[in-house]
Amino acid sequence: MDFKFYLDKVGEIGYIAEITHSIVYVSGIPHVRPTELVMFESGEIGQVLSLGKELAEVLVLTATSLRVGTRVARTGESFTVPLSTSLLGRTINPLGNILGSAQTLAGDVERRPIDTTPMGIVGREDVKESFETGVTIVDLIVPLGKGQRELIIGDRKTGKTAFLMQVLQNQASRGVVCIYAAIAKRQLEIKKFIDLINGKGISKSIITVVSGSGDPAGLIYLTPYTAMTVAEYFRDQGKDVLIILDDLTAHAKYYREITLLARRFPGRSSYPGDIFYTHSRLMERAGNFDKGSITCLPVAESVLGDLSGYIQTNIMAMTDGHIFLDVDLFNQGRRPAVNPFLSVTRVGLQAQSPLIRDLNRQLTAFLTKLERMRQFMHFGAEVSKSVQETLQLGTKINAFFNQQPNTTVPVNIGIYILGVLWSGAWNEIGVKDVREKSEQIISSYMKDPSFREKVDTIIMASPSFKALVESIEKAEAVAK
Repeated sequence: MDFKFYLDKVGEIGYIAEITHSIVYVSGIPHVRPTELVMFESGEIGQVLSLGKELAEVLVLTATSLRVGTRVARTGESFTVPLSTSLLGRTINPLGNILGSAQTLAGDVERRPIDTTPMGIVGREDVKESFETGVTIVDLIVPLGKGQRELIIGDRKTGKTAFLMQVLQNQASRGVVCIYAAIAKRQLEIKKFIDLINGKGISKSIITVVSGSGDPAGLIYLTPYTAMTVAEYFRDQGKDVLIILDDLTAHAKYYREITLLARRFPGRSSYPGDIFYTHSRLMERAGNFDKGSITCLPVAESVLGDLSGYIQTNIMAMTDGHIFLDVDLFNQGRRPAVNPFLSVTRVGLQAQSPLIRDLNRQLTAFLTKLERMRQFMHFGAEVSKSVQETLQLGTKINAFFNQQPNTTVPVNIGIYILGVLWSGAWNEIGVKDVREKSEQIISSYMKDPSFREKVDTIIMASPSFKALVESIEKAEAVAK
């Protein structure tokens, strides 16, 4: 983009009259439109937010070194980003510029506006296919479906990013297009993420849209919109897409900064009145469609385990459920620290098989019973043998649910191991042995095709969890 080119093309010039951090007020350019891009003489780019009687309010999108009196030219264009299949494996900024060595896109390049109207109900379908995260406790207790929008919420340092990396690894290894939007992240965090996906060999399926914490507020604000536009591009090719927005509480803070600088009337917690609209318009662009799907995992940070924060409850209201990572469980050593009682999936169960739905129902009831028993134990009550057995089984199930970071477990083998635990085959072994046996079985499932076929056959032939347990008991009896 060249200042002189646009000055000659449109023939209108303006001058900066006032600067307020990332907001500047421009006089002149009489025919400028809201949302139009303008270019400053020094090479910076801005987007018109609103028009006053004498001045246009402009949000600066690039690192600013502007001064009062700097010339401004209209471009006559709205903000668009370049899109191509060659984006796969690349890292881009919210302006669509590729970061790193390869600076250009190959093949057919299409430009799309980043703020579009979500698709209507005619082009959408019910969530009807399961979405595997590779995290057993999520896949069996709060399962997801393709096209679902599921909030990931938890305090700082409770393993949200580690959980998201497991999901990303599981989906990228299946060839699903994955988009990770790093919103206002530190450069060290971005580098660690890129090194991780390169080390796992899954970078060819991932597009990273990044904005650093030191970037202009306008650039950070655009990050999730650019990421969602990239997701829609691949969805329109009939592909299933996973998009992670990490995180929207930071996005809301920077949007609040922009609107306060722009002298908008503040609402609750000084957020602007349209903050719900800003995020819900973004969330509505995800879903299951006639052609392809976009599964969206937005992230929100809670404070001291409080789920009732303004932005947090807003995003809960516009998504199809939430997974809560509990700081207390994290401190107890649970990984991932998913709280099964405070996590919700509204549409995920309908996309699961009858076996998983039955397992989910029984497992949820069992964990509720287990928690109630543990609360009674605090009073020093004497426990019967059946209660002791329940407590032992619960401890072993929670031990199995403990999953190392950067490891994924296929759903079928997770169901099988739970069936083995439920059948009583491992009643005589300790918790440490349960972990070792589980890891051995998972390793055999991944490496031994005949064992994998045997497990998959048992799972497919079981209409209910009870039938599965009976099949495992018979197989154990034959093995003995």
